Amino acid sequence: MKSSVIVFPGSNCDRDVAVSLEQLTGHAPAMVWHGEAVVPDSDLIVLPGGFSYGDYLRSGAMAAHSPIMTDIIAKARAGVAVLGICNGFQVLTETRLLPGILMRNASLKFICRDVLLRVERDDTIFTNHYTKGDVIRIPVAHHDGNYFSDDDTIRALEDEGRVVLRYCDADGTIGEDSNPNGSRANIAGVIDKTGRILGLMPHPERLADEALGGTDGAPMFRSLLEALH
Repeated sequence: MKSSVIVFPGSNCDRDVAVSLEQLTGHAPAMVWHGEAVVPDSDLIVLPGGFSYGDYLRSGAMAAHSPIMTDIIAKARAGVAVLGICNGFQVLTETRLLPGILMRNASLKFICRDVLLRVERDDTIFTNHYTKGDVIRIPVAHHDGNYFSDDDTIRALEDEGRVVLRYCDADGTIGEDSNPNGSRANIAGVIDKTGRILGLMPHPERLADEALGGTDGAPMFRSLLEALH
């Protein structure tokens, strides 16, 4: 599986996800600076977490207009798989590759801790190494992770099965108490209509090795390897 990780000024998880990809796939990804015009031939493009452009103006808004994004949007629309993590999710919504927006957390505070997620789909290229209903532990680290969209869009996401991950409690129950940031319907990750673009706020790369304290994020990368090799 050939992969590329896009590096924006302010990215701080690009190396983390690159390490996870190399460890779990056996191949180091290309590290592509945002100012480049073309992404190398890739089966997977990753938009990593961080604070692209310092999150000035609005999280992901400036990165969405980086030169490299023209090629990423074209490749995504042509079927190349794209994974946007945290700030990468924000970029995907800013480019309209995914619906909705990521607003300021309901608490108005930065959140950095492990959260529990319920796997809603196990038949995507990102989740085929999980089982539907699994409760997994993945860290979050964001100030603007509150997923919002209008009622019609939320209804369409639900009807089309495009919510892939939700914040939950230990037994998988979805509720306000298990929602760290105020996201509508406890949404933590959504997929596009083609099933080839996933955006999620939690960081699977931060729990993808026992040395990091857990491996609940590793199946996402193994899923991609199996689907895209």
